[in-house]
Amino acid sequence: MFSLPDSWVWDFWFADDGDRFHLFFLYASRALKDPEARHYRASIGHAVSDDLTDWTRVEDALVRSDAPAFDDLATWTGSVVRGPDGLWRMFYTGSTRAADGVRNIQSIGLATSPDLVTWTKAQTRPILAADPRWYETLSPLWHDEAFRDPWVFADPGGDGWHMLITARARTGEPFGRGVVGHAVSSDLVRWEPQPPLSAPSPDGFGQLEVMQTEVVDGRPVLIFSCLAEHASVARRGHSGGVWAAPAESLTGPFDVASAYPLTDASLYSGRLVRRRDGDWAMLAFRLEGERSPFVGEITEPLPVAWDGDRLVVADAGVRLG
Repeated sequence: MFSLPDSWVWDFWFADDGDRFHLFFLYASRALKDPEARHYRASIGHAVSDDLTDWTRVEDALVRSDAPAFDDLATWTGSVVRGPDGLWRMFYTGSTRAADGVRNIQSIGLATSPDLVTWTKAQTRPILAADPRWYETLSPLWHDEAFRDPWVFADPGGDGWHMLITARARTGEPFGRGVVGHAVSSDLVRWEPQPPLSAPSPDGFGQLEVMQTEVVDGRPVLIFSCLAEHASVARRGHSGGVWAAPAESLTGPFDVASAYPLTDASLYSGRLVRRRDGDWAMLAFRLEGERSPFVGEITEPLPVAWDGDRLVVADAGVRLG
């Protein structure tokens, strides 16, 4: 387990340098008192481990920029990859206030590092923002301009790079517009927005947070997170948490309408990671607890396995049905 005595910890992502696992995580001081206030006080912390269990905190990776900037409100969830040039790149969410002073606009930023420790933001402008040809921008139907949580990976066929993004379609039921946003790049620097890799659905979700696509034991799968309050009416019989959806490949298409729960609302922001022995596990942050509406700590690795057509997470408290 990873926790901080004086701060809440929530969304996170990994990098593996071959010797150690690097954990990048959002955190904010518990002195805020209200856990909901953490979102606009988030910094990106950093810890290292040999076994995904015992973590040592090291210096922080990133903080928000001074205004005016696309990330002057907060720096949020991202992912880290190493390019062919050996440089590590962190793609992260930048958030800034909308003109109404209430909602926020999200876009994607880039920072680089030679060693996973010292990070430098690449530029003051985002590398990617919501393209209104395919994606909802600020709308009275939703509480923000959702374009965040970039998940970047190499094309399986060697043709550049892909980015999956938490985004919303321009049409459909408000709580079913969540889609797998998509962009491509040949060099990890210049990115071209693409149409989404999933379709909005009345049986879907308002947002697909913290997406990840992996091939687990030979079978591709998409995981994401969404609570009942942000899901379609058809999904509100389940409390929400981490979900899995069938995938034809790492690049989709993804059948979000057929998503099934991996956890309940006690766990959120699940991440799949391969252990040194080759086995897959999932970590998540503890959202709800018996004595607290928000816990704010990261679990031990939880084993995952296939049960028929469904991925199952051990000790996640979800029955197949």
